[in-house]
Amino acid sequence: MGLADLHIHTIYSYDGTASVAAVLTRARQIGLDVIAITDHDEIAGSLKALELASQYGVEVIPGSEVTTSEGDLLALNITEKVQPGRSLVETILRIGTLGGFCIAPHPMAGGFGMKSLSAYSILKALRNPDVARVLIAIESYNATAIDRLSNHYARILAERLGIAQTGNSDAHVVEAIGLGATEFDGHTAQDLIDALRNGDVRIRKQREWNSVRIIGSWAANYVGSAFTRLVNASQ
Repeated sequence: MGLADLHIHTIYSYDGTASVAAVLTRARQIGLDVIAITDHDEIAGSLKALELASQYGVEVIPGSEVTTSEGDLLALNITEKVQPGRSLVETILRIGTLGGFCIAPHPMAGGFGMKSLSAYSILKALRNPDVARVLIAIESYNATAIDRLSNHYARILAERLGIAQTGNSDAHVVEAIGLGATEFDGHTAQDLIDALRNGDVRIRKQREWNSVRIIGSWAANYVGSAFTRLVNASQ
């Protein structure tokens, strides 16, 4: 059985606090086989992780969390930055031309700066058969979402659509990596991608953090990583 966390942020995100090396170290420590670094509208951290991955024994699927005009979208298996601000359908089709695939993260979730896709936007987009070939999963368990009820609604939506469901951490601090994860048969990134397309994945949950811990941990780490982020931004 393989284990993946496909929604992780680093200091290359405006709200991330962990270095790429720290993310890879943590992933190895907790037994993840595959990760995706999905910084907001940025690909540089993910590409760096791709270069370093073999040193850590973790496989990396390069990606980004793209801001569409209708909400956030995980773009995976891409090595080129995707322009933000376009419609959901246009963004998904662009990711498809780059050889990637998409997951709808924290759909319908609100609060604390969340920019989430609505059920209507997802349903409307999936009417396009070309979109349906690229948008292959819904994140029905986001371990660090403040809006816990949204996970319940996301699961119902995914079940009605008959689409694969993933569990991810949406980690903005290194300690949160793996709090939500996706189990699949096999151990490689290609095994995971095949399992997602076949809908043969399972969600694994760790003990949930309460909202105070989620926000408090992020705030403390954000302040603590200020110098690292400043240096990173200047490079």
